[in-house]
This record gives sequence, structure tokens and C-alpha cells, in this order.
Amino acid sequence: MSASPRNATIKEVALQAGVSVATVSRVLNGKGPIREETRARIQEVADRLHYVPHGGARSLITNRTSTVGVLLPDIYGEFFSEVIRGIDQTASRNGYHLLVSSSHADRGEIQALLRAMRGRVDGLILMSPDVDALALRSHLLETLPIVLLNCPFEGTALDSIHIDNHGGAFAMVRHLAGLGHRRIALIQGPANNYDARERRRGYLDALAALGLADGPLELAGDFTEESGYRAGRSIVAMTERPSAVFAANDSMAIGCLFALREGGLQVPHDVALCGFDDIPIARFTTPPLTSVRVDIGALGAKAMERLLDAVASDNGHERRQETLGVELVVRESCRSGLASDLRR
Repeated sequence: MSASPRNATIKEVALQAGVSVATVSRVLNGKGPIREETRARIQEVADRLHYVPHGGARSLITNRTSTVGVLLPDIYGEFFSEVIRGIDQTASRNGYHLLVSSSHADRGEIQALLRAMRGRVDGLILMSPDVDALALRSHLLETLPIVLLNCPFEGTALDSIHIDNHGGAFAMVRHLAGLGHRRIALIQGPANNYDARERRRGYLDALAALGLADGPLELAGDFTEESGYRAGRSIVAMTERPSAVFAANDSMAIGCLFALREGGLQVPHDVALCGFDDIPIARFTTPPLTSVRVDIGALGAKAMERLLDAVASDNGHERRQETLGVELVVRESCRSGLASDLRR
């Protein structure tokens, strides 16, 4: 009597194929020279019995789990969904599965998640722009391949990919100044966030380089639509408003846009508005949002490709650090020739 699909074991496959368990294991894992006739017979029996290799047992043989861990500060919002999409598409093409988790940017939670992933993944993609990645390295095996995304990390001990946050912010402020704006406000991201700090640094450096005498005008934000809305309400209430607003991400820009319109201000006629990231919804706002484009899907894909290289070499590869370029995308939320008061 043939075995039930649920209960088929490697021993039963070996028995019906007339070979040893070790031979079945070599065939199913693609290891060692096996006669084609034997390979075909084992595969036919395994298919007929609906045999599925036990993941844990297979990982003991191959020392691989075919799973990679992805640890992000959040999994909510278009930015993170696009990062995951890029990672997942590349992983799927290479026969890998994802174990995705969110740390909510909490150091203790990050450490607990890293401990939980030990032995379950072949490598890890870590995006933790709020904490020191090197300090977290101590919670993982030295042999585990790791790729850092936008982490505050210096040196060459780990693979890392960064967005050119500073360059993108600098370019955006220069673009606004080129349109005639002299009073340019920034809606900040979280104070302890690496991306937000670099974007603020680019904003401040551009103001200084361009000699904008009015200096910085900064409003608090935390990368959420709600914080952008609050900043927009503050701008509406100002007696001397900025002529342009640069939000440190698109989500805040969209929240700000709603507040400005609610307060009776027209974008870009009364206030020019722009963001950062160029998330998919940015082109569908009214008016469409000027932004600094980050190829978010490519960011995830590059991280996965880098991790697969590290896994294939058993983490013996040369570590690489890369900065992903950005692009200014100009849409209708910013334009020259404003009718209202450009302050010079």
C-alpha cells in the first residue's frame, strides 16, 4: 500500500526506489554523481508519493534554509512596500523565501528579532536608520551574511547600500532657489533617524551655499502624513509664510498639501511644495508632487542581489559599500513665475 501524502518519508522513498536514504538525499539536493537511471527512478517515486523534503532536515544536510530575513523599521506605507517588493521579486527568482519583520525602530525589539532569526535564515537584510548597526552585529553569528540599508554605519566590515539623502535634498533646495524662492521651509523627519538627519543636512548646506539670507525655517515631523498635516496647519497660521515647503518625505508632503488646501492656500500659486522618495502616489496627487526620486524597488533588489552573492560565497566575499543615486522629478506642485510673494 502506498504511503499517504502526509506521511511519506525519505525512508519510504528509498525503500520503493530500492536505494539507500543517502542516495535519495543526494538526488533531491542535487549533490554528488548519480546515474541518470537511478535519479529518474527516485524522482518518480518521490513525485508519486508526494514526498516533500523536511525543511529542517534538508538544512542540516545543505547548511542552507533557502530563507532570508528582512528586518525593517516599519512595514506600513508605500516606501516599505516597494522595498519589500524589490527584495521579494529577486528572492523568488532565486528560489528563496522571505522572513519579514518590523522592529518599530525599537532597539530592544530589534535585538530580540535578531536572536529569533538565528539558525532560521541564510542571510539578513537590515534597515535600521535609528540605531547603530555595528552594535547590533554582536547579536548575530559572525558568519551570517548581512546587508545594511540606510544604516548609520561607517567602515568596510559590512555590506551596505545608502540613498544619497544629502545630495537629493541639496538638489531640491537648489531647484527651488532657481525658481526664485528665498524663504524655503523644511518639514523634518524624526530627529534620531539617519535618513532624516542627512536630508536636513542637505537642506541646511544648500541654504548656506546659496546664500539664502532668511536662513532655515524648520517644522517638526516624523515621516507620517499626520505630522505633515500638522506642519501644514502651522504654515497656514503664519503671518509671514514660506514661499516653498520641502517635506523630508512624500507622506508628509501629502499631509501638508491637504492642510494647505483646507486652509485656503493654493499649491503652487500660494506655496510651492515638494517631497522626497517619489512614492507611486506622488504623481497622482492634485497637483502632482515634485519629489526626489529614489528607485525604491531597485534598492530592495540590489540588497537581495548583494546578499545572495554573500550567501553563495559563505560570507567570504569582499564587502562593498554603495550609494544609490537619486533624481529630481519636477511636477506641477512647484513652478516658476508665482503670482504671490516670492521673498528675496
